[in-house]
Amino acid sequence: MVFTGIVEEMGTVLSVERKANLEMWDGSKSEGFVLRIKCKVALEGAYIGCSIAVNGTCLTVTTFDAEAFEVNCAPETLRRTDLGDLGKGDPVNLERSMAASDRNSGHFVQGHVDEAGKILKFTPEGDSLWVRISLSDDLLPFVIPKGYIAVDGTSLTVCEVNRKEKWFNLMLIAHTQKCIVIPKKKVGDRVNLEGDCMGKYAAAAVGNVRQELSEVKQQLRFSQAAALLSLLVATCLALLRRR
Repeated sequence: MVFTGIVEEMGTVLSVERKANLEMWDGSKSEGFVLRIKCKVALEGAYIGCSIAVNGTCLTVTTFDAEAFEVNCAPETLRRTDLGDLGKGDPVNLERSMAASDRNSGHFVQGHVDEAGKILKFTPEGDSLWVRISLSDDLLPFVIPKGYIAVDGTSLTVCEVNRKEKWFNLMLIAHTQKCIVIPKKKVGDRVNLEGDCMGKYAAAAVGNVRQELSEVKQQLRFSQAAALLSLLVATCLALLRRR
Protein backbone atom coordinates (compact mmCIF):
# COMPACT_ATOMS: atom_id res chain seq x y z
CA MET A 1 0.00 0.00 0.00
CA VAL A 2 1.39 3.40 -0.96
CA PHE A 3 0.32 7.03 -1.00
CA THR A 4 1.72 10.09 -2.78
CA GLY A 5 1.60 12.73 -0.06
CA ILE A 6 -0.72 14.87 -2.19
CA VAL A 7 -3.67 15.51 0.12
CA GLU A 8 -6.98 15.01 -1.70
CA GLU A 9 -9.16 16.83 0.80
CA MET A 10 -9.52 17.88 4.40
CA GLY A 11 -12.12 15.85 6.22
CA THR A 12 -13.78 16.69 9.54
CA VAL A 13 -13.78 14.51 12.64
CA LEU A 14 -17.41 13.79 13.53
CA SER A 15 -16.69 11.69 16.60
CA VAL A 16 -13.89 10.21 18.66
CA GLU A 17 -14.93 7.23 20.75
CA ARG A 18 -13.30 4.73 23.04
CA LYS A 19 -15.64 1.79 22.65
CA ALA A 20 -15.63 -1.03 25.18
CA ASN A 21 -17.69 -3.55 23.22
CA LEU A 22 -15.59 -4.14 20.11
CA GLU A 23 -15.59 -7.77 19.06
CA MET A 24 -12.26 -9.64 18.87
CA TRP A 25 -11.44 -12.57 16.57
CA ASP A 26 -12.46 -15.09 19.24
CA GLY A 27 -15.79 -13.44 20.00
CA SER A 28 -14.60 -11.72 23.17
CA LYS A 29 -15.14 -8.00 23.75
CA SER A 30 -12.43 -5.38 24.19
CA GLU A 31 -11.86 -1.63 24.25
CA GLY A 32 -10.87 0.27 21.13
CA PHE A 33 -10.42 3.76 19.67
CA VAL A 34 -12.75 4.65 16.78
CA LEU A 35 -12.71 7.75 14.56
CA ARG A 36 -15.63 8.79 12.38
CA ILE A 37 -14.64 11.25 9.66
CA LYS A 38 -16.86 13.26 7.32
CA CYS A 39 -15.58 13.67 3.77
CA LYS A 40 -16.50 13.55 0.07
CA VAL A 41 -13.57 12.67 -2.19
CA ALA A 42 -12.15 9.94 0.05
CA LEU A 43 -15.48 8.09 -0.11
CA GLU A 44 -15.33 7.79 -3.90
CA GLY A 45 -14.60 4.13 -4.59
CA ALA A 46 -14.45 3.32 -0.88
CA TYR A 47 -15.08 -0.23 0.33
CA ILE A 48 -14.77 -2.10 3.61
CA GLY A 49 -11.09 -2.87 4.10
CA CYS A 50 -9.74 -0.14 1.82
CA SER A 51 -6.92 2.10 3.06
CA ILE A 52 -7.19 5.85 3.63
CA ALA A 53 -4.37 7.98 5.02
CA VAL A 54 -5.63 10.13 7.89
CA ASN A 55 -3.04 12.79 8.73
CA GLY A 56 -0.56 10.52 6.99
CA THR A 57 -1.51 7.39 8.94
CA CYS A 58 -2.57 4.43 6.82
CA LEU A 59 -5.86 3.20 8.32
CA THR A 60 -8.39 0.55 7.31
CA VAL A 61 -11.99 1.57 6.67
CA THR A 62 -14.23 -0.59 8.88
CA THR A 63 -17.57 0.94 7.90
CA PHE A 64 -18.86 3.86 5.83
CA ASP A 65 -21.99 5.53 4.50
CA ALA A 66 -22.76 8.38 2.10
CA GLU A 67 -21.40 10.98 4.53
CA ALA A 68 -18.49 9.50 6.47
CA PHE A 69 -16.26 6.53 7.21
CA GLU A 70 -14.95 4.93 10.39
CA VAL A 71 -11.51 3.59 11.27
CA ASN A 72 -10.12 1.81 14.31
CA CYS A 73 -6.80 2.97 15.76
CA ALA A 74 -4.57 0.36 17.40
CA PRO A 75 -2.66 1.22 20.61
CA GLU A 76 0.61 1.34 18.63
CA THR A 77 -0.97 3.82 16.22
CA LEU A 78 -2.00 6.07 19.10
CA ARG A 79 1.50 5.88 20.60
CA ARG A 80 3.21 6.80 17.33
CA THR A 81 0.86 9.42 15.91
CA ASP A 82 -1.12 12.55 16.70
CA LEU A 83 -4.48 10.84 16.14
CA GLY A 84 -5.08 10.55 19.87
CA ASP A 85 -5.04 14.36 20.05
CA LEU A 86 -8.03 14.71 17.72
CA GLY A 87 -11.41 15.94 18.85
CA LYS A 88 -14.82 16.48 17.31
CA GLY A 89 -14.72 19.15 14.60
CA ASP A 90 -10.97 18.92 13.95
CA PRO A 91 -9.84 18.92 10.30
CA VAL A 92 -7.70 16.03 9.03
CA ASN A 93 -5.73 15.45 5.85
CA LEU A 94 -7.14 12.61 3.74
CA GLU A 95 -5.70 10.66 0.83
CA ARG A 96 -6.85 7.43 -0.75
CA SER A 97 -4.22 4.82 -1.55
CA MET A 98 -2.51 5.25 -4.90
CA ALA A 99 -3.73 3.20 -7.88
CA ALA A 100 -1.18 1.60 -10.22
CA SER A 101 -2.24 3.95 -13.02
CA ASP A 102 -1.95 7.15 -10.94
CA ARG A 103 0.74 9.78 -11.37
CA ASN A 104 2.86 10.43 -8.31
CA SER A 105 3.28 14.18 -7.92
CA GLY A 106 4.71 13.83 -4.41
CA HIS A 107 6.86 10.93 -3.22
CA PHE A 108 6.28 7.37 -2.04
CA VAL A 109 4.56 7.63 1.33
CA GLN A 110 3.78 4.40 3.14
CA GLY A 111 1.49 5.82 5.78
CA HIS A 112 3.70 4.25 8.44
CA VAL A 113 4.32 7.19 10.76
CA ASP A 114 7.74 7.19 12.44
CA GLU A 115 6.85 9.64 15.20
CA ALA A 116 4.93 12.79 16.09
CA GLY A 117 7.00 15.98 16.13
CA LYS A 118 5.97 19.34 17.57
CA ILE A 119 5.43 22.60 15.72
CA LEU A 120 8.00 25.01 17.13
CA LYS A 121 7.45 28.12 15.03
CA PHE A 122 5.47 29.72 12.18
CA THR A 123 7.17 32.51 10.21
CA PRO A 124 5.50 34.20 7.20
CA GLU A 125 7.68 35.28 4.27
CA GLY A 126 5.73 36.94 1.48
CA ASP A 127 2.73 34.73 0.77
CA SER A 128 4.64 31.63 1.92
CA LEU A 129 4.91 30.20 5.42
CA TRP A 130 7.96 28.80 7.19
CA VAL A 131 7.19 25.96 9.59
CA ARG A 132 9.75 24.68 12.12
CA ILE A 133 9.19 21.18 13.54
CA SER A 134 11.03 19.17 16.17
CA LEU A 135 12.16 15.58 15.64
CA SER A 136 13.98 12.89 17.58
CA ASP A 137 17.45 11.37 17.26
CA ASP A 138 15.85 8.28 15.70
CA LEU A 139 14.43 10.16 12.70
CA LEU A 140 17.15 12.80 12.40
CA PRO A 141 19.52 10.71 10.19
CA PHE A 142 16.80 10.33 7.54
CA VAL A 143 15.98 14.04 7.22
CA ILE A 144 18.25 15.98 4.86
CA PRO A 145 18.05 19.40 3.18
CA LYS A 146 16.11 19.20 -0.10
CA GLY A 147 14.96 15.70 0.78
CA TYR A 148 11.40 14.49 1.18
CA ILE A 149 9.41 14.19 4.38
CA ALA A 150 5.71 13.53 4.96
CA VAL A 151 4.17 15.84 7.58
CA ASP A 152 0.62 14.85 8.53
CA GLY A 153 0.64 12.95 5.24
CA THR A 154 1.70 15.93 3.10
CA SER A 155 4.72 15.40 0.82
CA LEU A 156 7.03 18.33 1.57
CA THR A 157 10.61 19.39 0.88
CA VAL A 158 12.97 19.86 3.80
CA CYS A 159 14.60 23.30 3.56
CA GLU A 160 16.92 23.29 6.58
CA VAL A 161 17.99 20.84 9.28
CA ASN A 162 19.52 21.77 12.64
CA ARG A 163 21.00 18.53 13.95
CA LYS A 164 22.25 20.05 17.18
CA GLU A 165 18.89 21.50 18.21
CA LYS A 166 16.92 18.69 16.51
CA TRP A 167 14.55 20.55 14.25
CA PHE A 168 13.91 21.12 10.56
CA ASN A 169 12.28 23.88 8.52
CA LEU A 170 9.94 23.62 5.57
CA MET A 171 8.10 26.24 3.54
CA LEU A 172 4.46 26.14 2.43
CA ILE A 173 3.31 28.03 -0.65
CA ALA A 174 -0.03 29.85 -0.51
CA HIS A 175 -1.90 27.08 -2.36
CA THR A 176 -0.65 24.36 -0.01
CA GLN A 177 -1.57 26.45 3.05
CA LYS A 178 -5.21 26.34 1.95
CA CYS A 179 -5.28 22.60 1.29
CA ILE A 180 -3.74 21.01 4.39
CA VAL A 181 -4.15 21.07 8.17
CA ILE A 182 -0.68 22.27 9.23
CA PRO A 183 -1.45 26.05 9.10
CA LYS A 184 -4.63 25.40 11.09
CA LYS A 185 -2.59 24.07 13.99
CA LYS A 186 -0.76 26.16 16.58
CA VAL A 187 2.74 26.18 18.07
CA GLY A 188 3.08 23.20 20.38
CA ASP A 189 0.65 21.01 18.45
CA ARG A 190 1.90 17.66 17.21
CA VAL A 191 2.26 16.55 13.58
CA ASN A 192 2.88 13.09 12.17
CA LEU A 193 6.30 12.58 10.59
CA GLU A 194 7.36 9.89 8.13
CA GLY A 195 10.89 9.91 6.75
CA ASP A 196 11.54 9.08 3.10
CA CYS A 197 11.25 5.28 2.85
CA MET A 198 13.91 5.14 0.10
CA GLY A 199 16.40 6.75 2.48
CA LYS A 200 15.49 4.30 5.24
CA TYR A 201 15.95 1.30 2.94
CA ALA A 202 19.28 2.69 1.70
CA ALA A 203 20.47 3.22 5.28
CA ALA A 204 19.44 -0.32 6.20
CA ALA A 205 21.30 -1.71 3.18
CA VAL A 206 24.45 0.25 4.03
CA GLY A 207 24.18 -0.92 7.62
CA ASN A 208 24.01 -4.54 6.45
CA VAL A 209 27.07 -4.06 4.24
CA ARG A 210 28.99 -2.51 7.13
CA GLN A 211 28.04 -5.44 9.36
CA GLU A 212 29.17 -7.92 6.72
CA LEU A 213 32.47 -6.05 6.24
CA SER A 214 33.00 -6.07 10.00
CA GLU A 215 32.43 -9.82 10.07
CA VAL A 216 34.83 -10.32 7.15
CA LYS A 217 37.49 -8.27 8.95
CA GLN A 218 37.05 -10.38 12.07
CA GLN A 219 37.38 -13.55 10.02
CA LEU A 220 40.53 -12.19 8.36
CA ARG A 221 42.03 -11.34 11.74
CA PHE A 222 41.21 -14.84 12.98
CA SER A 223 42.71 -16.40 9.84
CA GLN A 224 45.85 -14.28 10.16
CA ALA A 225 46.19 -15.18 13.83
CA ALA A 226 45.68 -18.87 13.04
CA ALA A 227 48.25 -18.72 10.25
CA LEU A 228 50.77 -17.00 12.54
CA LEU A 229 50.17 -19.57 15.26
CA SER A 230 50.64 -22.40 12.75
CA LEU A 231 53.89 -20.81 11.60
CA LEU A 232 55.16 -20.50 15.17
CA VAL A 233 54.28 -24.13 15.92
CA ALA A 234 55.99 -25.31 12.73
CA THR A 235 59.10 -23.27 13.57
CA CYS A 236 59.26 -24.70 17.08
CA LEU A 237 58.90 -28.26 15.79
CA ALA A 238 61.65 -27.68 13.24
CA LEU A 239 64.00 -26.38 15.94
CA LEU A 240 63.26 -29.37 18.17
CA ARG A 241 64.03 -31.81 15.35
CA ARG A 242 67.44 -30.19 14.78
CA ARG A 243 68.37 -30.95 18.37
